[in-house]
Amino acid sequence: MRRIAIAGASGRMGRTLIEAVLASPDCVLSGALDVVDSPALGQDAAAFLGQTSGVPIGADLRAGLADAQVLIDFTRPDGTLEHVRLCRELGVQLVVGTTGFDEAGKAAIAAASEDIAIVMAPNMSVGVNVVMKLLAIAAKALGEGYDVEIVEAHHRHKVDAPSGTALAMGEVVAGALGRNLQDCAVYGREGTTGARDTQTIGFATVRGGDIVGDHTVMFCGTGERIEIAHKSASRATYAQGSLRAVRFLAGQPRGLFGMDDVLGLPATVT
Repeated sequence: MRRIAIAGASGRMGRTLIEAVLASPDCVLSGALDVVDSPALGQDAAAFLGQTSGVPIGADLRAGLADAQVLIDFTRPDGTLEHVRLCRELGVQLVVGTTGFDEAGKAAIAAASEDIAIVMAPNMSVGVNVVMKLLAIAAKALGEGYDVEIVEAHHRHKVDAPSGTALAMGEVVAGALGRNLQDCAVYGREGTTGARDTQTIGFATVRGGDIVGDHTVMFCGTGERIEIAHKSASRATYAQGSLRAVRFLAGQPRGLFGMDDVLGLPATVT
């Protein structure tokens, strides 16, 4: 049994992860963490399911990780980086689904992976990671003559834009086309923009309601348009992907891995 702690335990994703862990035949919930002002502190982590797990939600990170082998973290960059620091100290492995890290944050996670094993991915969905492979194939085959636009939609509470998944899709397409996304990305358009630069990759962001996560990449040519899309109807797909990552880490002493490694997919060229 893999002993798992969950960060952000009272949030939407945290609860989905807790439900998945409790239903898993080879994982056990060992810790549930949340911020110090969470109204859920002290409650049983499974109370929202009408169950008892015996694990109270707490804000003491060290105590919450005391019996954990792996921490699953889908929170905010600042909080995740603090969790990474302590996990490195305690030898606790990590599955990181948090997005919105700057380059310094990514470097800190890479440094921690010299001592502990970490799976980090902008999207833990198995389907999304298969879509990444399809995008690389499409971009290489279509090459010049097709304009690339990426449209993503998420719930009203999401704080970063474009989503980490949309940016990762852009990186895959740009890499397959031999471009640098930082040089060719266009984030939104307004006013008199002039004709579209054929070398750019455009991003459009939608925020509203309870949309779990929709991503569509359009390759727009003359006389045809190819769309590769992934639409999430439930956060359960992210939770199941996270548990696959937990199982993968069981055989890893250290290192930084992605979902390509977890799923045994060939590395995406970016």
